[in-house]
Amino acid sequence: MSIDFDSYRRLKFDWADTEILRITMDNPGRLNSADAIMHGELVRVWRDIDASENVRAVIIRGAGEAFSSGGDLDLVKDMTENFHTLTRVWKEARDLVYNIINCSKPIVSAMQGPAVGAGLVAGLLADISIASRSARIIDGHTRLGVAAGDHAAIVWPLLCGMAKAKYYLLLCEAVSGEEAERIGLISLCTEDHELHDKALEVARKLAKGSPTAIRWTKYALNNWLRMAGPTFDTSLALEFMGFTGPDAREGLSSLKEKRRPDFSGDCPL
Repeated sequence: MSIDFDSYRRLKFDWADTEILRITMDNPGRLNSADAIMHGELVRVWRDIDASENVRAVIIRGAGEAFSSGGDLDLVKDMTENFHTLTRVWKEARDLVYNIINCSKPIVSAMQGPAVGAGLVAGLLADISIASRSARIIDGHTRLGVAAGDHAAIVWPLLCGMAKAKYYLLLCEAVSGEEAERIGLISLCTEDHELHDKALEVARKLAKGSPTAIRWTKYALNNWLRMAGPTFDTSLALEFMGFTGPDAREGLSSLKEKRRPDFSGDCPL
């Protein structure tokens, strides 16, 4: 089976090398933010790659100087107002994580600039995650006024430990590429100008390796993530329940108005 590249609008494709497919997230003028179109494409692309006989390794990156700046604010606003949109995006967010975990082909991410939101899901769940020194990895959920769902609960504690996970997820502190490597959040950190060459070098090694050995090793190791499935499902449900509340509306307004949020309301928990 081959991939119908023409059916994608926000994801661009090229062959970085023989049997190495490179995916570029491209949302011009918005730092590759994940709008409704890109969010849906990020979900289904991993199923297409898994089924493709032509792909032995994948690289995912962002266009220009950014990896991905997070969720598109127009989509977030629609989620706070429209139940149909909210439930559709919840299902996509769930499937995005599990589709990456279950994709048999090895994935390499190349992160530079802002790495946030749905793009960051792919960035950190990639089998080999590489970031430039100038990368700014941020889980922006609590800044928006919702629980850290997406990928955070399933992978951050496993990668960098519970103490660091809580620090960065609760405070929404940015993690540089250098610090991300130091705490074990990513596989490698490179100089900015070396990022894409390094990603291709790693992908070539994976593509030339034994497909069964590499894919079966990935499958076994990803059982650690599958075991965290109930934790992830809970975090995602709490995140999306938060989009119906006042904190998410305040968080969204503060981002649009470029000010600090005022989360002064009571919490029933």
